[in-house]
Amino acid sequence: MEGVVTQFGSLKDYRKGGVEIIEDDPRNYVFSNVFEVAEGAEPYERIAVGKNFEYVIEAARAEGTSSWFTCAHDEFVLCLDGRTEVHLIKLDRPEDYVDPESEGAVRIGEDTLPGRKMGRISLGRGHMAALPTGAAYRFHADQPGVILFQTIEGEVTVQKWASICQTESV
Repeated sequence: MEGVVTQFGSLKDYRKGGVEIIEDDPRNYVFSNVFEVAEGAEPYERIAVGKNFEYVIEAARAEGTSSWFTCAHDEFVLCLDGRTEVHLIKLDRPEDYVDPESEGAVRIGEDTLPGRKMGRISLGRGHMAALPTGAAYRFHADQPGVILFQTIEGEVTVQKWASICQTESV
């Protein structure tokens, strides 16, 4: 792949991409720019930017301190821009906050949670962290940045397909 140059984006410097459709209808594809989505999002609003059956990739604008979240299954977070801290607590009784059979993250919203502090993870561009089952987590970012979640669609997943997807060929 000689001559191919990888270009990294950020909230301050991204180029809207495109999709090249070969003998197909662009409505069969989902395409959005995660930096553009995060730029227009509320802090920690988890907007679906990719979907495969029940699995989603959610983009979020990391800015300030988030609410607490938890999930009945493991999730992952990837920092695409800026620096974001992840604070983790092992909940004493996770079932008090999330149905063990549920899918997707839930917002807990409480400031004090019963459980043991698990520590914090400092994420920079390209760093990924696991958000384990049975833990509560929240984020903090001093400056705006972009994070992606790998999860299952749930109650905090925001659907904005009509406004974020490219539906025509470029």
